[in-house]
Amino acid sequence: MKIKKISEIKGMLVYTDLGEYFGKINGVNFEENHVGSWIVSLGDIASSLMSTRGVIIPNQYVKAIGDIFIITKSALPSQEIKTEEVLELA
Repeated sequence: MKIKKISEIKGMLVYTDLGEYFGKINGVNFEENHVGSWIVSLGDIASSLMSTRGVIIPNQYVKAIGDIFIITKSALPSQEIKTEEVLELA
C-alpha cells in the first residue's frame, strides 16, 4: 500500500462508488493522530442538489484513495430525506 501525503490528495477528484462525480478534496480534519474527515468542494451537479458548496465526509465513508478519491454513496444525503424535511417545515 502506497502512503500519500495530504498535499498530494488536496484537489483530487471525488467520485461515489457508483461512478458519479461528486467534487474535489479541499482539506482534511484530524482527530487526535488520524484523519477524521475530509472537506469536499462540491461539483456543479452535487452542489445544485444539496444547495451548498461543500460538505464534510467522515473518513469511514472513504472506500479508496488512488488516482481518484472514492466515497460510499450512503455517505450522501438522499433527495427523499430533503423532501420529507421540507414537508415537515411547511
